[in-house]
Amino acid sequence: MTDFSPSSTPPTSVQTSLLTLSDRTKKRNANERRFKAYGIAAIAVGLLMLLVLVVTIFGRGTGAFQQTFVTLDVELLESKLDKTGERNIEDIERISTFGYAPLVNGAMSAAIEQHGVDTSLKSKQLAGLLSKGAGAQLRAYVLANPQQIGETVEFRFLAQSRVDGYLKGRVSRDSIENDKNISAAQLDVVDALVAAGVIEKSFNLDFILGSDASDQRPEAAGMGVSMLGSFFMMLVVLALALPIGVAASIYLEEFAPKNWITDIIEVNIANLAAVPSIVYGILGLAVFINYMHLPMSAPLVGGLVLTLMTLPTIIISTHAALKAVPPSIRDAALGVGASKMQSVFHHVLPLAAPGILTGTIIGLAQALGETAPLLLIGMVGFIASNAPETLGEGLLSPNSAMPAQIYEWAKRADPAFYERAWGGIIILLLFLVTMNTVAVVLRRRFERRW
Repeated sequence: MTDFSPSSTPPTSVQTSLLTLSDRTKKRNANERRFKAYGIAAIAVGLLMLLVLVVTIFGRGTGAFQQTFVTLDVELLESKLDKTGERNIEDIERISTFGYAPLVNGAMSAAIEQHGVDTSLKSKQLAGLLSKGAGAQLRAYVLANPQQIGETVEFRFLAQSRVDGYLKGRVSRDSIENDKNISAAQLDVVDALVAAGVIEKSFNLDFILGSDASDQRPEAAGMGVSMLGSFFMMLVVLALALPIGVAASIYLEEFAPKNWITDIIEVNIANLAAVPSIVYGILGLAVFINYMHLPMSAPLVGGLVLTLMTLPTIIISTHAALKAVPPSIRDAALGVGASKMQSVFHHVLPLAAPGILTGTIIGLAQALGETAPLLLIGMVGFIASNAPETLGEGLLSPNSAMPAQIYEWAKRADPAFYERAWGGIIILLLFLVTMNTVAVVLRRRFERRW
């Protein structure tokens, strides 16, 4: 028998609705909203930095794609160029570039007089508005067209870098007070000739297709030959890194026994992908140049160095692509009587092809933008002035590469080279964006569902 008091009541629990949020739920939801806000803020900051980078690069580099030209009518005097009148090319070749300077000076003075420009400058000072390569340009034309001697021919000469900078706003009258290359009186002549249409800015195709120039002629420097140097290096990388990297990955993933030796190999390959690129440059200098005596500054050596650097990236990406293929594909192929090699090459490899191609192109894009390894094999100490004519010459003749050319321009004193360095970055970025776009397209094109 138990005691029971009618006056005592059992404890009551608080009744809440499922639609009412508890304090813990409110706190959890607030944390989630805060985390989303942090993520959105991080993306916004990243996009802002990317926008600043793109605007800075294009704002400073687009000027390199325009150049100032001076249009002059030059009289190719027979008394200066071919005194015998026989048009003997050997006699004409004896006249050096300095022999053409009076013709350029006379054409400039004639243009000043024709357009009624009032100036006290001498003909030599007027000719100083032109690039120092004007005489060489005139000589090259005469040697290619000796029948034009004795006639008056219209030429478009490059203006010197200070004149080009003045029209682009890079050079001002205040900034040239202590400049020995140009004077305020010469800028007065420039203003008059611009109004007369003799001096004008136009698209500079030679910046894309031309070659590098000396420190005295920044207005004539171009990226074309260094682009060919990068092209030949990428041929070497593609020809060596792709088959070696894919073959190594196939063996390690499909045929090699799974033991501690293969584990060590895979770990070392992963570590090699993190080695600084300049280390590969030192290795290339020691092995390919000092030991094998390959030519310095040659795209072949650059390609071999970049191959060593790119191999780990291709091996790792190929290994991941092969591993992503389901084991059931292999088992099904072996179940219907295929050999191990047939299973790999007829079934696994086609399914892994999109990942392999993507990894290869990304590795090539990474190699295309590398500068540090090229510094150590001399590809920045050579001014590439002539385009190679054959495959062998393209691989073995000294040349530069796009990132090395940009580095070389950036360290030169003339501001015109600094502008060209930014322009070179634009070209390099366009190449990299194109290669990554090709990687995405190929992945979509060859992707298969299973």
